[in-house]
Amino acid sequence: MTARGWFLFSLMGVIWGVPYLMIKVAVEEVSPSMVVFTRCALGAVLLLPFALRQGGLTRTVRTHWRPLLAFACIEIIGPWFTLTDAERHLSSSTAGLLIAGVPIVGVVVARSFGDTERLGVRRTTGLALGLAGVTVLTLPHLTGGDALSLAEVLVTVLGYATAPLIAARWLKDVPSLQLTASCLALAALVYAPAAALTWPTTVPSAEALTALAALGVICTAIAFVAFLELIKEAGPTRATVITYVNPAVAVAAGALFLDERLTPTIAASFALILAGSVLATAKATAAGPARPTRRVPWSTRQTSRADGRVESP
Repeated sequence: MTARGWFLFSLMGVIWGVPYLMIKVAVEEVSPSMVVFTRCALGAVLLLPFALRQGGLTRTVRTHWRPLLAFACIEIIGPWFTLTDAERHLSSSTAGLLIAGVPIVGVVVARSFGDTERLGVRRTTGLALGLAGVTVLTLPHLTGGDALSLAEVLVTVLGYATAPLIAARWLKDVPSLQLTASCLALAALVYAPAAALTWPTTVPSAEALTALAALGVICTAIAFVAFLELIKEAGPTRATVITYVNPAVAVAAGALFLDERLTPTIAASFALILAGSVLATAKATAAGPARPTRRVPWSTRQTSRADGRVESP
């Protein structure tokens, strides 16, 4: 990837490494619908003025409304609710481990979108190393969860793997601000009725309010613009490899700010995840030089026949 691509990749690895913890904190006091509505509404309020200032937002929505609707449903409206609802029963590390399967699913789904890029041994090895690192990292932290919650996270994985392909194929010419703002506004409208019906009877704690604010501002408004730019820079399959880095960031934050132990197992996991990310995001190897062809003089290449047909030797 380019230097810009690596910067966006690193930024997304950090920003989307913390939502699992924030969702877990928020959903203890407010409903999943309220969590999704709040982060979408905050993100839309922050980004819509900038999108409108760019001009052409209405024209963009009219022209691309079908892929915009598909992207909003597959990336936000469905997956954000299923992930948030699942974290009522699953630990954040369990969710992070399952979400780490996005690049693998993305490679499979990309084939159905007509992606013929050859993965090669290097990228395949990178994907396997990254998944192994996440498994080693999160396995000691796994807690129980019912089958429905696990299925909800798998739905989230499928959505996260498919949506970048839609953005890359049908929305690559749409400005990131306009795409993000319009999708977040639509999602907020969809969840507004459910959020109103489940509005908390008491004011949530400062921790829950802080988590909701951070989800909306940092993990939604800022993160989505950066993620869409990353898709344009590195491609949809490579962009999803950030899900390998996210659980590692969550553990590192716990060690730095919550005095959690940083064990040799965790250190080894970091090495596997970082090595896997580098290999999985590498460009495909260039094809060898084309085999030269022997030039045949035009005078001998075609022979006219009496019946008017042309023969080639």
